[in-house]
Amino acid sequence: MSTTDRGRVVRERLLAAAVDLIAERGWTAVTTRVLAERAGVTPGLVHYHFASLSRLLAEAGVGVVRDALVGIRAAFDAADTPLRIIRVLLDAMDGLDEADVASPVFSETYLAAVRDPALRAQVTALLSDFVSTLTERFALAGVPDAAGTAAVVTATMDGLILHRSLTAPPDRATTERVLTRLIAPEATT
Repeated sequence: MSTTDRGRVVRERLLAAAVDLIAERGWTAVTTRVLAERAGVTPGLVHYHFASLSRLLAEAGVGVVRDALVGIRAAFDAADTPLRIIRVLLDAMDGLDEADVASPVFSETYLAAVRDPALRAQVTALLSDFVSTLTERFALAGVPDAAGTAAVVTATMDGLILHRSLTAPPDRATTERVLTRLIAPEATT
């Protein structure tokens, strides 16, 4: 294996360990030593591959958010009605189970972004891009005020993800019924 390949493998192990630790312990409880131990490398390699622990955590958290949003965006291709768009979003939520790290990593990344301007800029860019995509889908499906609706639905989905970490959110049928009534009331009659 080349030096470049070994370096890529170490970076991937560090990022994967960071994702797991963010979910398990919370952003602020991740230390260089614990991260290196989890990744099976020496602490010096953490700082060799990343400018700082906070930048490594940011890259890991943003990666989870980006991957989730890219997956949803790809599923929108088949969503041509408001109800199908809602179902794509809810399918993505259903993909999160009790053992999934995405929910707590989303929450931890958002919280860290409040205090870190560079991270905030990255997360804001991802969310803005997602809201734009959702706006386009809603506009094509004839949803009034597509931009406002996309912003509110995105915030609602974020809230549901946060609630998963705290308590059981409303069940899927209830969530689908309420969102459909708000976005496409004609679909409920």
